Amino acid sequence: MDLKKSERLQELPPYLFVDLDRKKAEIQARGIEVIDLGIGDPDLPTPRFIVERMIKAVQDAQYHRYPSSCGMASFRRAAADWCKKRFGLSLDPEREVIALIGSKEGIAHFPLAFVNSGDIVLVPTPAYPVYHIGTLFSGGKSYYLPLSAENAFLPDLKAIPRDILRDAKVLWLNYPNNPTAATAPSDFFAEVVDFAERYNIIVCHDAAYSEITFDGYKAPSFLETPGAREVGLEFFSLSKTYNMTGWRIGFAVGNSDMISALRQVKSNIDSGQFGAIQEAAVAALESDQACVREMQGIYTRRRDTLVTSLQILGFDVSLPKATFYLWLPVPRGYTSQLFSTFLLEQAGVLCTPGNGFGDAGEGYVRMALTVPRSQIREAIQRIDAVL
Repeated sequence: MDLKKSERLQELPPYLFVDLDRKKAEIQARGIEVIDLGIGDPDLPTPRFIVERMIKAVQDAQYHRYPSSCGMASFRRAAADWCKKRFGLSLDPEREVIALIGSKEGIAHFPLAFVNSGDIVLVPTPAYPVYHIGTLFSGGKSYYLPLSAENAFLPDLKAIPRDILRDAKVLWLNYPNNPTAATAPSDFFAEVVDFAERYNIIVCHDAAYSEITFDGYKAPSFLETPGAREVGLEFFSLSKTYNMTGWRIGFAVGNSDMISALRQVKSNIDSGQFGAIQEAAVAALESDQACVREMQGIYTRRRDTLVTSLQILGFDVSLPKATFYLWLPVPRGYTSQLFSTFLLEQAGVLCTPGNGFGDAGEGYVRMALTVPRSQIREAIQRIDAVL
């Protein structure tokens, strides 16, 4: 059989982290122990009380049947209550909250609800690859908004051409930001709301790292901004907050019409997340969040160790206020790809080349704080030895 992939698949670049896993396996096959600072997958275990709720729930026969694609009422209510406690948001669990099979699923599916063939989606770069991938699968076209150090890694909305704005349907944002670790001030979100109202553009804010914060910083919700509920919605994930990446559970909140449209897409594509996982997620959201504070403390110590050590080696890097990433300028004479390959092959240290997140990421690598401090120290020793 002569199989030919669809044009959509042929247009896709290799998924960044699949390629990193392949390179890591090649180095390991040569007998080198790799210290993985690449993919942002927490090494910390899911808190025990969440696991115990799952063990109990999985034995409940009510969860052995099809779940609702929009999520259990108890989970949506817990998500709304969490948003109320954390951000002061008053959300209707029935109309303004929807469960997701991980926020990645919702981000990928949302463009199907509003983007027609040829429509423009405003996508930051460097950025999480799924913003562009979801756009491509919906038939839309990505218009990239460069994030630069000179502009504090915020998009310059005033620089977008008028003809692009005429056809733009959606704007993606992500703060605290992956991969740059940048944060967004409240006045920027106010600018975004004005921008969205003026050009009739939907704002999608990916808030996956809202709880990975340090030194007393608390990341704001986009929906706290006056008028934001009228123009957008926000995606949250339990993956990073509660070390539940493998559980695949998240939620979206915001504009009721947008939530309804996403619900319509999901009802035709998936059958919802396993109810026992939602039950465990309720336990996480309703907890006193002591586990989150403990996790923040661990990442703070790792951050301080890695940043201080890299500064001693002469790298231009400062302490980020949020996320578990460092966005590190590469040394003079290297490209992102050359430096990440050099570190992997010569030091056995895996980091992510910045251009893998988009062309504007060239000149950087991303390092994740998802290994113990002992491995961070070992990684620094290896880097020092080869440099």
